Amino acid sequence: MNTIWIVLPILTLLMFELGLNLKIEDFKLFKTRPKPVLAGLIGQIIVLPLLAWLIGKGLGLDPIFLIGFVLIACCPGGSSSNVFSMLARGDVALSVSLTACSSIITLVTVPLIMQWVTAATGSAVQVHLPVGKLVMQNLVLMFLPIVVGIAVRKRWAAAASKMHNVLSRIAFPALIFLASVFFIQNRDAIIDKFGQLGLSVSILILLAMGSGALLSRAMRLTGQERRTIVIEVGMQNAAQAIAIASSPLVFNNDVIAIPAIIYALMMNVILITYVALIKNR
Repeated sequence: MNTIWIVLPILTLLMFELGLNLKIEDFKLFKTRPKPVLAGLIGQIIVLPLLAWLIGKGLGLDPIFLIGFVLIACCPGGSSSNVFSMLARGDVALSVSLTACSSIITLVTVPLIMQWVTAATGSAVQVHLPVGKLVMQNLVLMFLPIVVGIAVRKRWAAAASKMHNVLSRIAFPALIFLASVFFIQNRDAIIDKFGQLGLSVSILILLAMGSGALLSRAMRLTGQERRTIVIEVGMQNAAQAIAIASSPLVFNNDVIAIPAIIYALMMNVILITYVALIKNR
């Protein structure tokens, strides 16, 4: 089975569903509430990739896995973070705004960071990044579906709301299905490296959440905003990382997707635990 034909529709669906939940005003939250938006973007765009690089190098990840490890850290926040923010009694409007902004900003930052990472490590495993093709793929699979979703909501608000209600229910199962297919096809490599990669991913998520909490406290954000920042910095778009890794236009290498598959699993386990703790407290 060529998994790319599963990855691409799922990623497009997730981005369209995100667009259905967005308004133009969501991109303007920075003007009225700059501190929480800035805290979230610093955590996602700067801190997370830096943490991934340091953790990957510190734990001695193989170069091929290090590329995939930094790749998942470079990706924007996942649309599921909005649901987790709601469950954690966070600031859902802030969560939506951060997901929207990070999805646009990473159209530029992902190619730049991954170009540097592959230049630093890719020669060891003969991995090359075609930057132009990566930019084009992200524009088609991420930016365009978001724009279409926003346009549909603006033109047919009632229909967009109904579509969003349906798609939001299947977004998480679709991601789990995608991760399951990749696990089945790469089970030997995943099982062999799960100890090291599972530890690396868990440390990354926990440190990312901790960094989000520290940034929030440094900027004196409210409890609602702080919980949202913790979730947003801790949840990245695994589907995008898998699409970039497996796409024949970009890396065309399922092994690079393995850190994102393990991340998708550990991310949900850790964030569900975090939400449960918040609710109990």
